[in-house]
Amino acid sequence: MYEKTLTQLAAALKSGEFSSRELTAHYLQRIEKADGHLNSFISVTAEQALQQAEVADNARASGNAGRLAGIPLALKDIFCTQGVKTSCGSKMLDNFIAPYNATVVEKLNAAGTISLGKTNMDEFAMGSSNESSYYGPVKNPWDLTAVPGGSSGGSAAAVAAGLVPAAMGTDTGGSIRQPAAFCGITGLKPTYGRVSRFGIIAYASSLDQAGPLARSAEDCAHLLGVIAGHDGRDSTSVARGVPDYVEGLNAPLSGLKIGLPKEYFGDGLDPEVEKAVREAVKVYESLGATVREVSLPHTHYAIPAYYVIAPAEASSNLSRYDGVRFGHRCDNPSDLIDLYKRSREEGFGEEVKRRILIGTHTLSEGFFDAYYTKAQQVRRLIRQDFLDAFEDVDVLMGPASPTPAFDLGAKKDPVSMYLQDIYTIAVNLAGIPGISVPAGFVGGRPVGLQILGTHFAEAQLLNVAHQFQQATDWHLQRPAFAEEYA
Repeated sequence: MYEKTLTQLAAALKSGEFSSRELTAHYLQRIEKADGHLNSFISVTAEQALQQAEVADNARASGNAGRLAGIPLALKDIFCTQGVKTSCGSKMLDNFIAPYNATVVEKLNAAGTISLGKTNMDEFAMGSSNESSYYGPVKNPWDLTAVPGGSSGGSAAAVAAGLVPAAMGTDTGGSIRQPAAFCGITGLKPTYGRVSRFGIIAYASSLDQAGPLARSAEDCAHLLGVIAGHDGRDSTSVARGVPDYVEGLNAPLSGLKIGLPKEYFGDGLDPEVEKAVREAVKVYESLGATVREVSLPHTHYAIPAYYVIAPAEASSNLSRYDGVRFGHRCDNPSDLIDLYKRSREEGFGEEVKRRILIGTHTLSEGFFDAYYTKAQQVRRLIRQDFLDAFEDVDVLMGPASPTPAFDLGAKKDPVSMYLQDIYTIAVNLAGIPGISVPAGFVGGRPVGLQILGTHFAEAQLLNVAHQFQQATDWHLQRPAFAEEYA
């Protein structure tokens, strides 16, 4: 069963090849046997999952089942899930049981999908390797000595290993696309505002966006159709109709205009990664697309702008974790100030503390205009670069990451870690959608092709990605790890 894509599983459930309960039990057994080696889950909700499977089977028997009813999924542990621990990968929230569901969870429940549990992640989504989690690092199923990427590394690793057919993640600066690339799966970051952020524990509110990780673009299209849409509880949610993302997947690519940003093929890019990406672009040319070089001249400002804006927003969002209202509380505080200081000192990890300090500094008097205001001005220039490029081309293509997955513990200093997001961060600053699809291997580790579109062009991105996957089989490759637990 685990070898099937989400789309194939949905068809098998509809035909009665197996029941949702049988499918759910199959994946729970795989998690039990294999996840001790990966550490991709923080919580497994087996009893609840089997109950949901019974409901899905009954709905299908009565003819009331939707397209995805009975499909098991996993949720990044950043989505509030009623009655289930929602930790955000942090000691600060290790004891937090969410009293309500995030909108994404509500929509998935309404569609009849089944949650198998909550996946591991970089603490408060701050990281590019899934090594900053309070619950320990996640390992890449293609090579257990490598990172799976971050911050949605647990979701990506679980899908790649066949522990779940698809999972939800969030993307603040590449946190869906980069782990998808490192783990050889497909990951979609929708347009900012396309999917509600209500009930998603905030890192950087103007950048965070939820999206699916799955085996194929077709799988992602099914999932996006469920989770997208306006939500009055999220003031940044866009009131815009949701198209049928599956309907247009098979449209031909003849006449498609592809732009290759020259800034994405310069210093720092692994030559073998570049070779794999350019080979993928040749596939598109064989499908009738035309290719030209374009420029995004402010790309090199993306990382400094992001690492001013995101920590500033994190400093504000994480101020609520003070040992008083909820979250970790230190023992026997001497006074209120001691309660605040020790609760935050004990509850937050090193990377979170680093970003809070950076953000607090940039928001402080005397530095706000020099750093935060200037970064927002640069953000506007970056956004305009993309808008200008999309005047001449339909989509942009390039690598999702400058290298394949690196070894666990290899990035010792924060700056070298931050540079891993050089091709993904600008997308969040501009609010446009992006998708990473498997496009080859370097040294046995997967390479991701990143495809970008203008605002609300998810249908086109999914079509472009799907057509590539119809012409190649990179997305069907499985790590040997997945077969060991068949």
